Amino acid sequence: MLTRLVHCDATGGLLGPDACTTVGFAMPTVDFVPHALLGNGHAMTIAAAFVPRRFSLPEAEPRLFEVDPFSRLLGQCHWQMGKLRDTPVLVLVHGLEGSADSYYMRGIAEKAFRRGLHVVRLNQRNCGGTEKLTPTLYNSGMSGDYRAVLDELATGDGFERIFFAGYSMGGNLVTKMAGEFGEDVPAALRGVCSVCPALDLSACADALDRKDNYLYSRHFVKGLMARYTRKAEMFPDRYSRNGFGVIRTVREFDDAITAPCFGFRDAEEYYEAAGAKKVIADVRVPMLMITAEDDPFVPYVSFLAACVEKNPCIQFVPTEHGGHCAYISNQSGAERFWAEQRIVEFCEGIWRRS
Repeated sequence: MLTRLVHCDATGGLLGPDACTTVGFAMPTVDFVPHALLGNGHAMTIAAAFVPRRFSLPEAEPRLFEVDPFSRLLGQCHWQMGKLRDTPVLVLVHGLEGSADSYYMRGIAEKAFRRGLHVVRLNQRNCGGTEKLTPTLYNSGMSGDYRAVLDELATGDGFERIFFAGYSMGGNLVTKMAGEFGEDVPAALRGVCSVCPALDLSACADALDRKDNYLYSRHFVKGLMARYTRKAEMFPDRYSRNGFGVIRTVREFDDAITAPCFGFRDAEEYYEAAGAKKVIADVRVPMLMITAEDDPFVPYVSFLAACVEKNPCIQFVPTEHGGHCAYISNQSGAERFWAEQRIVEFCEGIWRRS
């Protein structure tokens, strides 16, 4: 498996007339070899979601980030001693129906903090019990929220080296943000990482409709409907509780609720607007993108269709195994959760070179 390396200048900016310059190829420091008991994508995905993990992190400092005049995101911040502005900040964005407390969020935070980075674990709108912080729902295209967080950390706080990492839905959001910047990448944004990003939302919705993915679909729909019910109770003048019929799939939820709430004709129009696949070619910031060929509901072919591997700014790391955002390896210690370690390694590599 070959992956691209992206060359940066002394300030962290990208070199070359096309903003990114491919300077060679290198293997990841450690290849992914799945745990012996988790040889297929379903087993891997379920184990990562439900097997308990323990973490050693300092107490977080809660912080509200204003992302529009009526909405705030709750971040759980782990600042290194002194809160130095030239120490890099890693901002983490979770996936659909996750939160700042999801295992992978705390796992990356623990690894990054131990390596000397500040860490911010963000809750997306309404997640982690934050429904009262915004009148809106959340969706997979709200990349503007993360531009607002970036601007606040860079302009408001003065942090000089900021990285973003997202899983699944969060991976789509941070990838979309990076692509939307195009050539105008803010100086403080030094790198972006995404694991199993849902770049093609329509393809993901179709995959979830397969019989073998019934349990995942049921889990997501149950969580989305419960969240919508809480939202309707808080904002009864804005959200109806009736008229949807039976909602059994994520696409049906997006057709009946997400799309109309955000001004889209239907789920398909929303998916086309929200998916990062259309801005992959515009990414001009160093990016690590990891995905697994056996991911149950983020189809590997969607990365090939988006021509991810053709953008020299993206270090594309496809693996045969890994499940959905799982990557439980046959090794112990920090390497047990392989993708988490690669994210920290990628960010630290850029930091140390700058």
